[in-house]
Amino acid sequence: MSVILDRPAITPRALIGPALWGRLTARIAVDHPEHAHQADVIMEQALAFLAACAARPGARLAPSEIVDIGWHTFILHTQEYAEFCEQNAGRFIHHSPTDEGGAESGGCTAADTVTVMRELGLPVVAGLWGHAAACEGSGTGKCSQCHQGCTDSNK
Repeated sequence: MSVILDRPAITPRALIGPALWGRLTARIAVDHPEHAHQADVIMEQALAFLAACAARPGARLAPSEIVDIGWHTFILHTQEYAEFCEQNAGRFIHHSPTDEGGAESGGCTAADTVTVMRELGLPVVAGLWGHAAACEGSGTGKCSQCHQGCTDSNK
């Protein structure tokens, strides 16, 4: 295994401006008061997830349930979300719910997403990915993911 030491650290928070960051984290705090104390880290992990989706089009990556809160919050700001997608992915990162979810329906598990994020040098806050951060590569399909079974789809 090679370790690349000169790769610059990717800071997901830097992918959006401070005004939008403030609006998104405030929205998380209001809409999900039980997670208000984690609004910053939820949004950071949602942006890291989206950066992974941008880097691996077609992989159909899936967030954890709590990271999905950040994705849903960002999507509500449609203009800014569309601009973010175009600037960072060159395409719109669609939110595609499935009835089944997980690898069985053609999507990745959150554990697969954690693996990709780590490969790309993106930060992974294990506490927000549940046991997905510990079960990467297990192939069980039982690792935590979006509560709606959603994945990135480039359709």
